[in-house]
Amino acid sequence: MSSETSGTVETSGVAEAPGGKSDRLTHIDSTGDARMVDVTAKPVSARQARATGFVEVSPKVVELLRGEGMPKGDALSVARIAGIMGAKKTPDLVPLCHPIAISGVKVALEVEDSGVAIAATVKTADRTGVEMEALTAVAVAGLTVIDMVKAVDPAAVLTRVQVEAKSGGVSGDWSREG
Repeated sequence: MSSETSGTVETSGVAEAPGGKSDRLTHIDSTGDARMVDVTAKPVSARQARATGFVEVSPKVVELLRGEGMPKGDALSVARIAGIMGAKKTPDLVPLCHPIAISGVKVALEVEDSGVAIAATVKTADRTGVEMEALTAVAVAGLTVIDMVKAVDPAAVLTRVQVEAKSGGVSGDWSREG
């Protein structure tokens, strides 16, 4: 039961402004207790989110990734599969995240001069978005890269995990570029 008033959309007691912004923390109720957002009244729609991250590694790791590979095997393939699995397990890892029917996950890893760039795109047709699933895919893929390279570079670090864009739903499209 949605109603529009003064540029905000009220859905199941959650005020959400256009563009996905809320005027309050939606997972906290009026008494300050954590809660799972009730999405019952939201319409099912096609939704997509894209997230990125970066694993900073040593020049030796970059050389190995571009050459014959790491001592533990094909690090990028393992990380890609781990990222897909991470997206599927998001509601098991993030306590208030809704379990949703994921219809597609793509995880891409690219070796750059200072590390591995990771991008994940997750799709669904459901009542809530897939931003958390995309972020989890990137984080798990990044952690897997670190696990695969730690024998060579124990200082590897996962950085800049962030949502780049989302589309669909009541709040519409959003992208980091504006």
